[in-house]
Amino acid sequence: MDTILTVLFSLGILVWIVFLVDAHFGFKNLDSLESEECLENGPLLSVIVAARNEEKQIKSSIISQMKQTYKNVEWILVNDRSIDHTGKIMDELMELDSRIKVLHIKDLPEGWLGKNHALYQGSLKASGKWLLFTDADVKYDEEAFAKALHYFDKHQLDHLTAAPNLNANHFWLKTFVAFFLFGFSYFKRPWSANNPKSKIGTGIGAFNLVSKAAYKQFGTHEKVKMRPDDDLQLGMKMKKAGFRQRIVTALKLIEVEWYGSLKEAFVGLEKNTFAGLNYRVSMVLFSIFGVFVTHVLPFVTIFSKNKTIALLSLGNIAASGILYWMIVKKMTRFSPFLFAVFPITALLFIYSIIRASIITFKRGGIVWRGTTYRLSELRDND
Repeated sequence: MDTILTVLFSLGILVWIVFLVDAHFGFKNLDSLESEECLENGPLLSVIVAARNEEKQIKSSIISQMKQTYKNVEWILVNDRSIDHTGKIMDELMELDSRIKVLHIKDLPEGWLGKNHALYQGSLKASGKWLLFTDADVKYDEEAFAKALHYFDKHQLDHLTAAPNLNANHFWLKTFVAFFLFGFSYFKRPWSANNPKSKIGTGIGAFNLVSKAAYKQFGTHEKVKMRPDDDLQLGMKMKKAGFRQRIVTALKLIEVEWYGSLKEAFVGLEKNTFAGLNYRVSMVLFSIFGVFVTHVLPFVTIFSKNKTIALLSLGNIAASGILYWMIVKKMTRFSPFLFAVFPITALLFIYSIIRASIITFKRGGIVWRGTTYRLSELRDND
C-alpha cells in the first residue's frame, strides 16, 4: 500500500505543478471587464431571457438591465410554460418599456430541452446585431452592457462569456461554490478560450454574448438542443468550430445567486452532473476516485508514520492549496481561507456526484424545470 500511495502522490504533485503553470499563464490573459471602456452608441443589442417559474427573480433582474447606460437594447422575454406568475410579470414589464417583447411558449416540441428551445425561439424574434443570452436571476451593474460590448467590438469577437460574482449567503454553500469553481477551472481550463490556437472553449449561462451572424452560421441552439449544460456547450462548440471567443471576469458588474442553500445546490446539480461526465458510468467512478485521492486522502495520510508518504501528502496539499488560492482570488469574491475545510467540501462534492448519478438512473433521466427527459434521448442527442 505504501508503494501505491508513493506513486499516486508523486504523480499528483507533478499534475498539480502542470495545473499551476497552466493557470498562471492562463490568468495573465484573463481580462477583467471592470477595467474596460464603455461603448456609448452602437448597433442594437437583443437580450434574450428564458424563464420558467421565476416569479421571485425575473422583475429585479430585468429592471437592473433597463438601467443600463447602453440604450440601444431590446429584450425578448420568453415565458417557458410557467405555472406561476412569471408570464404575468413579463407582460407587466412590457407595459413599462416599449423595448421589451414577450413570447409565451405553451408546448415543448420533441427533441428539445425546455430552456434551450425557449432561447432558440427568442433568438428568432431578435432584431439585434448582437444577442445576449442570460438567465432570469442575474443582476447587472448599469455599465455592464456598455463595457462588454466595447470589449466585444474591440477584439472583433464572435462570442464573449463573462464570469459573474456567484453570491452565497451561507458558509458551507460558499465552500461548495468555491470548490465547484476550483474543480471546474482546472478540469475545463476556461482561460484556454482566450488562446486563439486552442480549440478549448467555454460558456457561462449568466452571460453568453454572440454576434447574430456567428450564431446563425454556427447552427443556433439547435446544435445543443438536448444538452442540460447548454451554456457551456454553446461556447465549447463555437470555439471548436473556429469562432473567435474570449472569457472575462465581471465580478463587480454581474451577480447571480447560484443557489440559495447547499440542499438547493445538490438538487440543481442533478440535471447536469451526469451530462458533464458524458453520461458514462466509468467517468462517474473515475471522478469519485480522483476527487478522493487528490482532495481528501492527502489530508489523512499526512499523519502517516511513513515520512515519505507524509511529505508527499504535504506536497499535494500545498500545491492544491496554491492553485485553490489562485482560482478563488481570480474567479470569486470569497476568501481563499475556505481552503481550511477543503477535504470536507470535497466529500460533499463526492456525495453530490453519487447522489445525482443514482437519482438520474432511478428516474431513467433528468428532471429540469418541471419536465422529465429520458436518459436514452439525452444520450442519443449528445
